[in-house]
Amino acid sequence: MSNRMKVLVAYDGSACADAAIAELPRAGLPEEVECMVLSVIENWLPPPSGLEIVQHIDRDQEYMLLAMEAANRLREIAPGWIVKAELSVGAPASQILEKAEQWKPELIVMGAHGRTALGRFFFGSVSQKVLHEARCSVRVAREPEEKSDHPLRLLIGFDGSPGATETLRVVTARKWPADCEARVVYAAWPSVEFASKPLIGKIADWVADEELKIKRKIEGVVRDLSAAGLTTSSVIKAENPKQLLISEAESWKADCIFVGARGLGTLERWRLGSVSSAIAARAHCSVEVVHS
Repeated sequence: MSNRMKVLVAYDGSACADAAIAELPRAGLPEEVECMVLSVIENWLPPPSGLEIVQHIDRDQEYMLLAMEAANRLREIAPGWIVKAELSVGAPASQILEKAEQWKPELIVMGAHGRTALGRFFFGSVSQKVLHEARCSVRVAREPEEKSDHPLRLLIGFDGSPGATETLRVVTARKWPADCEARVVYAAWPSVEFASKPLIGKIADWVADEELKIKRKIEGVVRDLSAAGLTTSSVIKAENPKQLLISEAESWKADCIFVGARGLGTLERWRLGSVSSAIAARAHCSVEVVHS
């Protein structure tokens, strides 16, 4: 039991939550997983009293039934998993984070959008809060819009940071199909066109040195992914990382984007840590944000 990977699935019965469950077999997870399906009843008011108790109990049963049905589907998809269902009451993001803090999963799985009282906008705020505050990796899952005939494709954002290194470790530790493809994407520094000429020269030399170091790291990343059995390629372009990762994922028809939760500290607005939440919100495919 202790060696099993722990996965927390946030489930609300929406089409996106169902898609997140259907997409899980494409996440490369091991055969031995301990999974908790958590349904959260939004409750912004004090506990009911009088006749309202009956309605409250009915709602509890409805949400618990949702979680149990989702757990049964997961048992069918992954017979080797140990799956249980739980119910919580309160603000969805807070309840998910609180359960994660208590249970300590390695991965939280959420649908891209839910069916909360305030609809898509509200759930967006829930997923963003979980992405920013969770201590473990978070997978915002999307089922493919259309079936493809190409192998499973993983796009990995890389910037040379410890977070990117941890992302690589997570990907190589997963179990992928024999024909799975991986593409490493690096958003190079933009050209230096500011400040005085002497300063530009120093900055350009420093940037060139950093780029060379990271390109050597990327060569090592490609070797590691290839050694893990993945058919691997790389893309290096001088472009904003958010735009590059999203556009590359769309053009390459990636099934999932893996990106670190934190990027390099220097000029971090150009690096992965500052754009991971935006990628999770805008990408056409699933996105897994890896926390160190």
